[in-house]
Order: sequence, then structure tokens, then C-alpha cells
Amino acid sequence: MPRVALRARDLGKQYRLGRHEDGYVTLRDAVMRRLARVRHATAPATPASKPRRPTTLWALDGVSFEVAEGEAVGIIGRNGAGKSTLLKILSRITEPTRGEVELRGRVGALLEVGMGFHPELTGGENIHLMGAILGMKRTEIRRKFDAIVDFSGVEDFLDTQVKHYSSGMFMRLAFAVAAHLEPDILLVDEVLAVGDASFQRKCLTKMEEVGSQGRTVLFISHNLPALTRLCTRAILLDRGRLVLDGPAHEVVAAYLRSGLGTTAAREWPDLASAPGNDKVRLCAVRVRNADGDAAAAVDIRRRVALEVDFEVLQEGHRLVPNLHVFNEEGVCAFVTSEVDSPWHLRARPRGRYVTRAIIPGNFLAEGTYIVTALISTMDPVAVHVQERDAVAFQVIDSLEGDSARGDYGGPFPGAVRPLFKWETVVSPLSVGSDPAPKPTASLDS
Repeated sequence: MPRVALRARDLGKQYRLGRHEDGYVTLRDAVMRRLARVRHATAPATPASKPRRPTTLWALDGVSFEVAEGEAVGIIGRNGAGKSTLLKILSRITEPTRGEVELRGRVGALLEVGMGFHPELTGGENIHLMGAILGMKRTEIRRKFDAIVDFSGVEDFLDTQVKHYSSGMFMRLAFAVAAHLEPDILLVDEVLAVGDASFQRKCLTKMEEVGSQGRTVLFISHNLPALTRLCTRAILLDRGRLVLDGPAHEVVAAYLRSGLGTTAAREWPDLASAPGNDKVRLCAVRVRNADGDAAAAVDIRRRVALEVDFEVLQEGHRLVPNLHVFNEEGVCAFVTSEVDSPWHLRARPRGRYVTRAIIPGNFLAEGTYIVTALISTMDPVAVHVQERDAVAFQVIDSLEGDSARGDYGGPFPGAVRPLFKWETVVSPLSVGSDPAPKPTASLDS
């Protein structure tokens, strides 16, 4: 049985809102504050005034969990749930108000872009500085220097002061140093928020490598597909409390269903304030699973329906509902419009319409999809309704080997992942025979 690498007991962190912590105070500041206190003490009391009570916020409240050696755990929750506060406590940057943390082994933390960098030093000098801050010895830094530079991709800017770096260059260099620390516990906060797609893939691959080597990883990310691929377990926080801890796919699905993350249904019951104009108004947009239920998480192998509910207020217009579907990287996976229905190119009478676009199973890739709903006319071309990010849903891949992923468990690029039919013909080779036999079945069959 693996040992416990990290244990958190009843962690709580309280912040006092509106309180200013003093830094360096000049003599002039001290004199002026002293005079102000004297004036306040001699001034007549004002019965109407009430003492101001400090407002407090529990960023974490009663959080307890354990992480075993070699385990990869994702931490999810909406903004303000307490995720970053938790990692700062675990990395000893912030002291908890109550509770305690036990850590076994060397900890590497990447919590903020460029944390530990000095803006006046060059990229090369900051590698040595940040490595030392993270606990690397000078000989270790020298031995890994070339690998860090190669991973970061900033070799052309090593002699440039980092104050001239972009945020993406900051992140690449900072992650490269932290990842090559070879920590026993790696804490990563939203590292994929900065950097291009190729560098994000390198980060994921590196973290998968760290996990495969038996090291412990705690990973915060809003990129839920990356989190479910990297982590076997996930912890869901909401308003500072731990609300769910379990297998990553189950926790992510529960997060999406709960409404804390993306939403599978948006409705506008008040027609006067609904998206649209005097011709048409949008009443609802929904994601329905194969059972017909509104669902924010769907199985990659089963069909999903995108439903548009709208009301035509003015007859005589050839209205066409259409949907623009994007993945979490902002790439348009596809656009679909109602071109095969009886209402195609026909003027619609007044009334309430519900139409669905059916997406077959084994078509979309795993990941989060965001749907923009539109209602347009084609002649003349005009958009009467455009509701951006109307709904979103998560496609969860099968781990049973019967989706297009097969037995491969690593990163799988693409906005779609169709399960195609493959045909193979094998024939023995002989002298003078055609070395490339052709399939005998017709492509139309």
C-alpha cells in the first residue's frame, strides 16, 4: 500500500476584507497617524456613528484529505472556490488560520507566472535564481540547464532581462525550471492558461511523465479534459469547502451537472427580455443526452442533441436556426443549421418551435464544448438572434477501449474523434505479384 505523501487536516484560511497591512512606514506617516489619533480622542462623540466591523471571509473552511505517493489529483471549482489558496497553503507560502498540513518529500510549486523571477536579471540568470529558490543545488542546475532551456523554447532570449518577456515566455521558463526540479510533490496552478497549444501539450506530457515516475501531482485547471486525462482523482471545492472527492471523471461530471461549472440548459421565460427582436425571440437552448435528459456531461459513444426553443412573433420570414460549436481552445468544431427540415426556405407562421440537431455518438472528441445559438434569415442575410456561449457540455471518453481512442491512453488531438470503419486485405506475396492488394468491397457498400 503506497505511503501518504500529503495530508491536510481541517484546513481553514480566513481573510479580513478591507484591512490594509502596513509595509514600510515613514517618520512623517507615523507623526500624522499620531496626530489623527489625538484628534479622534478629543473630538466630541457622535451618537449617530456606529463602529465599523471588519468583514471576514473564509477562503477555506474545514478542508481535509490525503494524497498517496504517486497519485495525480485534480482540484476543480469555480473562481473563488479556494483552489489557489489551498495550493499556497500546501506550498508553505501562506499559513492556515487553523488546521495543519503534513508533507513528505521535496515540493515543487508553480503557482504564479514568473514567481521567483527578478525582472532586472536575464533569463539565464533567473534559471539559477529560481532553481535555488526551489531548492536545487548549483551542480543540479548546471546539469539540467540545457534541458530547461530547450524545454522552455526561450534560448534566443537567455541574455535578455525578463522584464522584457511576454507572459507566455515567463510561464514557459518558470514551468521548465519547476518541472525539472524532479520534486516528490508537484503543485501546479492553471499552468495551461498561458502559452500556445504546442507548449500546453509539452506541459501535459511532462506532468504525465512526472506522475508515471511515482511522484505526486496536484493540478488546478479549468481545462477539464486535460485534468481528467492527467488525474485519476479529483477534488471539488465550492466556497472554501470540500464538497466531493472521487474518481476524476465522476467528479467532473458532477461539477458540470451541479451548475457550478458549465450549464446544459439556458431558458428565458420572460419573452420581453429574451434574446431576439420583434420577429423572433429565443426561449431556451438545451443539451440533451441519449435518454432525452438535459445533461452537461455525455458519453462520447452516445448521441447528444442540441435543442433550440424559439417563438416566431412576426410571420412571413424564412428563419433558420443554426449552432456554432467551439471546443475549450476556441476552435470551431463545426457549424450546423436546419437545412433538412420541412421549414427549410419556407416562411414560418407565428408560433412556438422546438428543433434539435442530433450529433451521433463517436463523432466529437473528449472535452468541453461551448455552443452559440443563432437564428438567421438567408434572403436577405440577417442575424436576428445571437446568444454567445448559450450552453456548454462535457464529452467524456470511454476507458473501456471501445471508442475511437481504442487502447491508447495519451493525448489525442482534434476537435472531432470519429470512429471510422477500417478495411484491411492481406495476401501472400509471390514473385511478380502486385505488392499492394486492393480491397474488393465497394466504397459505396
